[in-house]
Amino acid sequence: MRKPAVAGQFYSSDEIKLTNQITSCFKHNLGGGMPKIPLHKGRIFGAIAPHAGYEYSGACASHAYREIAGDFPETFVILGTNHSGRGNALFSLSLEDFETPLGIVKNDVEFGNALVEAGSVLGLQQDEAAHKSEHSVEVQLPFLQFIAKMIKKDFSIVPIVVSTIDFESCAKAAEIIAKVSQEQNRKICVIASGDFTHYGANYGFAPFKENVKNNLYALDKKSINHILKLDSLAFYDEATKTTICGTGPVVVCMEACKHLGAKKAMLLKYCTSGDISGDYSNAVGYASIIIE
Repeated sequence: MRKPAVAGQFYSSDEIKLTNQITSCFKHNLGGGMPKIPLHKGRIFGAIAPHAGYEYSGACASHAYREIAGDFPETFVILGTNHSGRGNALFSLSLEDFETPLGIVKNDVEFGNALVEAGSVLGLQQDEAAHKSEHSVEVQLPFLQFIAKMIKKDFSIVPIVVSTIDFESCAKAAEIIAKVSQEQNRKICVIASGDFTHYGANYGFAPFKENVKNNLYALDKKSINHILKLDSLAFYDEATKTTICGTGPVVVCMEACKHLGAKKAMLLKYCTSGDISGDYSNAVGYASIIIE
């Protein structure tokens, strides 16, 4: 059992308070509004959602989960970023169930084992160490649990921490994920957990000093536009010039979704931590995007 590592930090550690916190993310003036079922008529192959503390990125994340509520599959492949540097695999897959204050999230062990068998040579391996303190996968789970309870559906997860930004490796991992899901006749949604540009002295990245909000919006728009065109290589080229956190997961997500049949992507919401705090001297961009 993988115990929560950032409950009480990135989100509330109390079940009732966490439920109320997620509700407030949906109802926030920057949020997506509460899900209304049925909501989404199309097939959602994947999504990109932020992974900061709910106080800052939860409202943005709610947009993606509002849409996912309308097309909720049995398995979510959740791609996180390796912030801690732990683990030895390029793609560290966990086969453990994950616990949050809202309960236990079951691991799709059958799917995970099949991925390890197909992708071990690539570096897609079981590696629990990378997940021990990693928040990027964990913060997506309470949103999924909240939605699942609302629509009365069960789900399981395949958590993968991506420790490489090598484009070819990410593209190959995506191909394996799509192939295994098709072989197992498993309907999946691939979630890339990632934040966009980290601006300011705290992040060692300040290419502009004035009109920060508009310039930050414009900078992230370049990368987002490539995602909306499902051009993963162009996104990769743009993202690696900035401080986007989640380049690898986003590339894997985009490529996997294309293999599964995705034809388009839609930006649901973009905002920054500065829009919440009012402080743009150090600010992070967030986006909710679905891939259909």
